[in-house]
Amino acid sequence: MSKLTMDKLVALCKNRGIIFPGSEIYGGFANTWDFGPVGVELKNNVKKAWWKRFVQEDNSCYGVDAAILMNPRVWEASGHIQSFGDPKMDCKNCKTRHRADTIIENFSKGTVSAEGMTNEEMEKYIAEHDIKCPNCGKRDWTSIRKFNPMFITSRGTLEEDADKVYLRPETCQGEYVNFLNVQRTMRAKIPFAIAQIGKSFRNEITPGNFLFRTIEFEQMELQMFCKEEDSMNIYNNYKEKALKFVKDLNVKEENLRFHDHDKLAHYAKAACDIQYNFPIGWQELNGIHHRSTWDLSRHQEYSGKNLQYTDPFTNEKYTPNVIEYSIGADRLTLLLLCEAYDEQQLEDGETRVVMHFHPAIAPYKVAVMPLIKKLHGEKAEEILTILNKEFMTQYDESGSIGKRYRRQDEIGTPYCVTIDDDTINNGTVTIRDRDTMQQITLKVEELVEYIKEKIKFI
Repeated sequence: MSKLTMDKLVALCKNRGIIFPGSEIYGGFANTWDFGPVGVELKNNVKKAWWKRFVQEDNSCYGVDAAILMNPRVWEASGHIQSFGDPKMDCKNCKTRHRADTIIENFSKGTVSAEGMTNEEMEKYIAEHDIKCPNCGKRDWTSIRKFNPMFITSRGTLEEDADKVYLRPETCQGEYVNFLNVQRTMRAKIPFAIAQIGKSFRNEITPGNFLFRTIEFEQMELQMFCKEEDSMNIYNNYKEKALKFVKDLNVKEENLRFHDHDKLAHYAKAACDIQYNFPIGWQELNGIHHRSTWDLSRHQEYSGKNLQYTDPFTNEKYTPNVIEYSIGADRLTLLLLCEAYDEQQLEDGETRVVMHFHPAIAPYKVAVMPLIKKLHGEKAEEILTILNKEFMTQYDESGSIGKRYRRQDEIGTPYCVTIDDDTINNGTVTIRDRDTMQQITLKVEELVEYIKEKIKFI
């Protein structure tokens, strides 16, 4: 079948209520997207699956939901105000601005990583490969400059007295500043982790690859605090746990790979990405980083608070090492949209588009369909009332049963329940499987347990 493109995916998402362009009635707003009724369920289920795996199932991990607006000193300690920035260049012809590293990685379809290149090396690569502006097609670039992508706002009732504050460019600082609070209140013993899911903001200039890089995005991440001697084992363990999580969401192994960083931050001991083969090539999905003692040491220095851990058995005091695992909820949702998309040629010559989501993350678990509205609608609504107390359930009575199946296939609903004469006379329903299109007959009272068993995320 035809190859999946971002344009094809964007069209499906818009037509099926998954994702809409941001502020569309006003002509849109670059790099913003609104999750529709179907998309918000998909993304919420992705976040639930991540939380279940990394927080609920791990007794040494504790959740927080830290404030987006933080004391500006936080960003001084983290280094964001002084040195955080992206290598950007302007097209002199059309006046658009682009990230040089992204230009190179998109041109090479992910086969070349620009992370270890200096500005001069990136400029040389762009010139040697005659890389043109993706907006106008000309090659007339400025030199590369560094731009700080943090959004700046202010706090104060009077403009002249307002204090400068920042929308957070990452969520992890909320975990670091709450290290002592969590350790004390939960009586946590090292090693332990702090996790959260939350919004971050970056004033990105991007070529518009749908959800891949946007100016506001949601991160799912955790920081594991540990002893130095245990840190590399924990780092390697999280690499494998992070990979397994994605594979357990029905992502094919051949579409995933580890990418160890060529260039490390001065404080880092190791860093690795998991990459996915998106329609735009191999790109980063998530990162696992060994951050040594940098973060807690910096916050201790800038806050004046003692952030050392006291071992309850030996009374040893030390600054813990940090292993960070971070994955974007939006980017993982994009990956799952790409991975699930399928066009199938059926025996009757028709083509069906089907989204093969893992049932645990499918937006709707089941659709209820009266075969004939006039005859079976009342009974169908009774069964809908039973099912929607347990699952996100759609009710569809419009059009032929075949067209209704196709609509559900396109949003990835794993099961469709048809109510017909047998339901009224015998108390049985027909349930159809999305992937196999096979149908079986069940008693109405068996439905809930049957679906519960099928949609488990292990």
